[in-house]
Amino acid sequence: MTTIAFPDYLTLEWLQGSYASGRVTPAVVMEEIIRRAETDAAMNIWITPPTLEALAPYLEGLAALDPVSAPLWGIPFAVKDNIDVVGLPTTAGCAEFSYSPEEHAAVVERLVNAGAIPLGKTNLDQFATGLVGTRSPYGETQNALRPELISGGSSSGSAVAVARGQAVFSLGTDTAGSGRVPAALNGLVGYKPSIGSWPLKGVVPACASLDCVTVFAHSLEEALLVDHVVRGAHEGDPWSREVAKAEAKRPAKLCLPKESVAFYGPFAAEYEAAWLVALERVKLLNIPIEYVDYELFADAAELLYGGPLVAERWADLGEFIEAHPGAATAVSEQVLRTGALPEYDAASLFRAMHKLQEYKQKAKQLLRDAVLIMPTCGGTWTRAQVSEDPYRTNSDMGRYTNHCNLLDLCAVAVPSDAAGAHLPFGITLFALAENEHLIEAGARAFLQEPARNGADSKADDKITVAVCGLHMRGYPLEKQMLALRARFVREASSAPRYRLVKLPTSPAKPGMIKQAQGGATVALELWEMPLAAFGALISSIPAPLGIGKVELMDGSEVSGFVCEAYAAEDAEDITAYGGWRNLPQS
Repeated sequence: MTTIAFPDYLTLEWLQGSYASGRVTPAVVMEEIIRRAETDAAMNIWITPPTLEALAPYLEGLAALDPVSAPLWGIPFAVKDNIDVVGLPTTAGCAEFSYSPEEHAAVVERLVNAGAIPLGKTNLDQFATGLVGTRSPYGETQNALRPELISGGSSSGSAVAVARGQAVFSLGTDTAGSGRVPAALNGLVGYKPSIGSWPLKGVVPACASLDCVTVFAHSLEEALLVDHVVRGAHEGDPWSREVAKAEAKRPAKLCLPKESVAFYGPFAAEYEAAWLVALERVKLLNIPIEYVDYELFADAAELLYGGPLVAERWADLGEFIEAHPGAATAVSEQVLRTGALPEYDAASLFRAMHKLQEYKQKAKQLLRDAVLIMPTCGGTWTRAQVSEDPYRTNSDMGRYTNHCNLLDLCAVAVPSDAAGAHLPFGITLFALAENEHLIEAGARAFLQEPARNGADSKADDKITVAVCGLHMRGYPLEKQMLALRARFVREASSAPRYRLVKLPTSPAKPGMIKQAQGGATVALELWEMPLAAFGALISSIPAPLGIGKVELMDGSEVSGFVCEAYAAEDAEDITAYGGWRNLPQS
């Protein structure tokens, strides 16, 4: 039997290519994930870990799905244990609260319909009441890279499952930063959509009017594909709404804090140095920068847990706490009971709501066509330090995240240069709810190699070209790209709207044809070349191939190789392989 060499972490591209080529099957992948979960059992990642018995119905169901039309066919994902999955208990981190849902949460149902496989239920700060990952009776979830450090919460297990290669992506929730802090502390992308754009049906509420379901992934492309699958209002969810996404577009300006950012914890100096490096990268993006007063966002953040708005948590969970004394951990119960303080009466609540409305108006004016950039976290802590001072340390972790949902912002947390050995650092991009396309484009620009945007290059005389076949690295026509002074930039994926065929030429070439409906993603390479050489490339391409606009996974468009539709009549359909590299070698 051939031994499969699994990568350290699982990605959508690797799995789709491996499935298409027959190197692995979903069942084999699930066995490997179960092995990894058992190896990492002491890290307290799972409350209900994956088992072959629980996964069997999903594996059997794949036979009825077409891999080409099911964009997440066979892709394993983890689910935070405050989100319902049929057949698995929902505990919210509290055994006495546990119940057995009769249907999937709306987001889980949409993912399963797209072919994704829910693995199990991940650990969390009980009732989603923390940002540290240590507030669980099921054990403290260890950081994926340094076990002595916190993993971040409350979506601790979801983030660590992805970072440890036990899932391609995972679902978390985010009220005050729980979908972003764990991403930053474990070197991941954390995408927090606009409030209501992903349905909350089947999610245990923390603050129902502010809660969001979020995704952790290794890449922005993977996170955006999940967003594409689950986005949209749900008729059974009173909190959901249609939040249309425009085509990805760079923001008109980037907002940075004019005040010095405060850092905390045992690695404060390292975090500050990493922030300064990130600022230099931001300055290379060739987007105008405006330095703004961060006090607006800090004041809004204070309203969340420093005033009567915290009563919403008690409204959602207070009845259970009163009826089950001692069921919650001491820290969780104290956090929840702050919502029942007598000074938080109806009048104080309305005063806070009115103040928040003022802040929202100011934020809308400040962030019109703009993106705010801040450190996702100003530091981190050891688990021992959090144990000694559970409230202050937790509060610090939300310093640059708490304002987000209160002000009706979307956000994406992305990795930046590390603060030290096995010490990730990341930034978050914020925009108004209707401007998710701005954080997508801004994050993509930041994640690309920053040097190419620097003083030694000029964007006006360069063009990005998407290639999908013999012009890729290692293939015969790579030398043509190099002769035209083209430079490989990065791997990418098309939007899920293409058919890929193998043209009967000598040598054989792929043809990528955009579909009016349906289609799949195709693995690409993005190259940058002098605009002056672009004409020579175009003139060298024989029919039925040509250069047109290729839509990428993030919604942006670049010039790239396309094929005329008539060529498909005499060509082999190879869409299921997901890319030219995945085609079996003859």
